[in-house]
Amino acid sequence: MDPILLNLAGLAVMFVLLAMGMPIGFAMGAVGTAGAVLLIGVEPSLSLLGLTVYETVITNELSVVPLFVLMGFFATGSGLSEDLYRSCNAWLGHRRGGLALATIGGCGAFAAICGSSLATAATMSQVALPEMRRYRYDERLATGAIAAGGTIGILIPPSVILVLYGILTESDIGQLFAAGIVPGILTVLVFMATVSIIAHRNPEMGPPGARASTREKLAAIKDVWATIVLFVLVIGGIYTGAFTPTEAAGIGAMGAFDLAVNTWTRDAPPGRRRLLRAANLLLVASLLVLFVAVIVNLSTGAEPSGWPGWVGYLAYAGIFAAHTLYVWLGLFAGRKLGPCLLETVKTTAMIFTILIGAILLNKFLTLGGLADALGGWVDGLGTGPLATMAVILLIYLLLGCALDALAMILLTIPIFFPIVLQLGFDPIWFGVIVVMVVELGLITPPVGMNVFIIKGMAPDVPLSRIYSGVLPFVVAEVLLIAILVAFPGLATWLPGTMG
Repeated sequence: MDPILLNLAGLAVMFVLLAMGMPIGFAMGAVGTAGAVLLIGVEPSLSLLGLTVYETVITNELSVVPLFVLMGFFATGSGLSEDLYRSCNAWLGHRRGGLALATIGGCGAFAAICGSSLATAATMSQVALPEMRRYRYDERLATGAIAAGGTIGILIPPSVILVLYGILTESDIGQLFAAGIVPGILTVLVFMATVSIIAHRNPEMGPPGARASTREKLAAIKDVWATIVLFVLVIGGIYTGAFTPTEAAGIGAMGAFDLAVNTWTRDAPPGRRRLLRAANLLLVASLLVLFVAVIVNLSTGAEPSGWPGWVGYLAYAGIFAAHTLYVWLGLFAGRKLGPCLLETVKTTAMIFTILIGAILLNKFLTLGGLADALGGWVDGLGTGPLATMAVILLIYLLLGCALDALAMILLTIPIFFPIVLQLGFDPIWFGVIVVMVVELGLITPPVGMNVFIIKGMAPDVPLSRIYSGVLPFVVAEVLLIAILVAFPGLATWLPGTMG
């Protein structure tokens, strides 16, 4: 059998397995391994399988994945989404469509410490949907805003998708994170503009909520300042070079755990609350020492972490003591710490399973020649670079209607990335564009994972009404992608300022 035809048959079998309900990682892995057996024999294929699994799980760069996942689950389990939504609602809720605007803002802020679109959509559904129903929001606007806002989770750093893209393409993860900030903020603003247009054209779809007093607005900011500091610490540390993305992931997970313990201990006995205050003061003082040292070093042109040894020992001793108290308090927080750790293990295992399956399938497609044939077809269209890029993005849009976002990235990047480099496009810019296109797959039929998350949270809302609600946001996202294609500097400017 012709190897390319075998590749095509393998892909057809994979989609059949997916339609039968097989997890996508296992479907890709099974097709990749079986196809390799037909092409190169049993023994080499089994050796390829074992080597792929082994090399994937011991890759140092991938240690950043479980850490950012853990950060997200601590953020989700601590109820930070409620504080973020309340803060946005205090400032925006009194406007037309204000609760939907607050939902978009809350999703953007939560994405900055979560990194998962599905978790963002699921968490904000629990917080925002009951409030919008209380004010009799139209089901289309309410569910559409949550589903669309949830997509921001994989663009604003930290993003697991951007991490895997960086590893696959050997791109700088710190620059990818920096590149996602401006497009992420633009996505929030464009989605808010979409809500405003809908609410002004049809005021009954998004009636204004209660107006908060100045004191309530300031109190709302007080509730989220620690979350803002955590985001600035993680992303700012990467941007300035104070620590690597892996170190940033560890610091982010640690910071999210600290915030979670503070939330879990709010109603604890007085003795534990006193210990919590002591841990908070110790941590703040230690971080302040490091912050001052970094600022001094940057102002004198030295390395950000080039402080004297005694400064580091003093700060690290304080951080260690504070986190000893946090861990002790977390163990007494009831059944809250365990589920976060368990869900992290499950999600990490799922990501690695999909990654291993995608690698096996890609090797099968490479052995059969389909990857080169597809790349040659796109490269040989005889069109200009922008037209070729439009074809690639169209393929992503079509794949997004049938494939999981993570699987789509892992499956296609090895095929399209060499073409993108040959066309002269910036790999950092392409990573952001791909993530934005993949976002559309989260809210477009027939897969639309965010839509199904909302459906699970609001089973009484017909699926057709949810898809109707996300349609304006799909149009807005397509327009924003076109703007990023026309003006790539919006994504590449911030990474260009990094040292």
